[in-house]
Amino acid sequence: MGKGDKYASLAEELLGKLGGASNVADAAHCMTRLRVLPIDRSKVKMEDIKNTEGVFGVIEEETIQIVLGPGVVNKVHTEFEKHLGEASGDLNLKEVASKNKSEIDRKNAKPFRLFLRRIASIFIPLIPALVASGLITGITKAIVQAGWLAAESQLAIILTVIGSGLFAYLGILVGTNAAKEYGGSPALGALAGILVINPAVGDISLFGENLLPGRGGLIGVLFAAIFIALVEKQVRKFIPQSLDIILTPTIALLITGIVTYIVFMPVGGFLSDAITNGLLNVLDFGGVVAGFVLGAAFLPLVITGLHQGLTPVHLELINSIGDDPLLPILAMGGAGQVGAAFAIYMKTKKASLKRAIGGGLPSGMLGIGEPLIFGVTLPLGRPFLTACLGAGVGGAFQAQFGIATSSIGVSGLPLTFLVHPNQIALFLAGLFISYIAGFIFTYLFGFKDEMAVEFK
Repeated sequence: MGKGDKYASLAEELLGKLGGASNVADAAHCMTRLRVLPIDRSKVKMEDIKNTEGVFGVIEEETIQIVLGPGVVNKVHTEFEKHLGEASGDLNLKEVASKNKSEIDRKNAKPFRLFLRRIASIFIPLIPALVASGLITGITKAIVQAGWLAAESQLAIILTVIGSGLFAYLGILVGTNAAKEYGGSPALGALAGILVINPAVGDISLFGENLLPGRGGLIGVLFAAIFIALVEKQVRKFIPQSLDIILTPTIALLITGIVTYIVFMPVGGFLSDAITNGLLNVLDFGGVVAGFVLGAAFLPLVITGLHQGLTPVHLELINSIGDDPLLPILAMGGAGQVGAAFAIYMKTKKASLKRAIGGGLPSGMLGIGEPLIFGVTLPLGRPFLTACLGAGVGGAFQAQFGIATSSIGVSGLPLTFLVHPNQIALFLAGLFISYIAGFIFTYLFGFKDEMAVEFK
């Protein structure tokens, strides 16, 4: 069987266990998870999905998140789309699914969790662009710092322009996704982002002071984009259909522009300062203790998928202080998993468990920890906790030496290229400390072969 047939077969098998293509309203994917929105959850065979070969784990939220791993998930999603396209003419799936989603939200409504999920939905589609731009920027800085390329050379300038472009206009993409998430027109969301980052904002004087372009950062953009989506929907209720295309966007943009400059940019700036200063104070005063707690606590957040909600925090740190001291600490979560997985591999006699670890370790070392989390340590129980402890040790090390990145991207070894060049050796030392700590904790206290009852 060819690889294409393999992915098609897995997609068909999962669709069958999800109740068929007609029971799937929508399917999307991030780097490792297939996110499926079912219409009728009673038709979903959850245990069968969890036991499907190739599935590392399943997270049940308003979407069903099936962990397939990097490289596989996008191919399976492509096959999904083919089947969903064939079934889409049967009924208004979006409408039925929207009603089903509303019922789930009412039953499980926890405002903070729901808010973080929405923030994650805004930023998840941007991750490939953030990773690509961050790596190009980081590698270019490292090459220039090493003296292999002159900073004023045309090649260095070209690479810098390629890598930095996203961050100059990121507010437009965030605004687009935010408006879409809240039911507005993506183009108006893009305009909301432009309202904040437009250099001409500096010509506006309010309350005796000129506005600062970009003040409020992505927080201000989120406020403006969400607001313009809500205004658009409300205005549309009162505008005749014949005039909707002219009046609705015009009124929405005018109202949002005024409110953005008077309220959202100042408030966003205040919140941005509060978040960045608060985190910096925690790291300054908490030191290694804060680093340990943050590093150890990150993996439980990954389980829920809510770690994506931290993306705007990382970006605000970079926007406010020029780098991100939080990301290297949190990145130790994956390193602790790698160490724990090595320990299990060394102790177990079960061939299937060794195969699972062997398949997940390369991804784990490259910053994609979910195959190891959902396929190995979490099902075994105690190794997940010892992996968190190992992550905490590495996080404490990163905090002690103030390691920071100049951009955001995938954690693990690739994050090396985003760390300040003069801190690369220390970052790698902390990474290997997490590997070793996760290994020792798991080997001594975290795993016995009899735990692996589900592995033959």
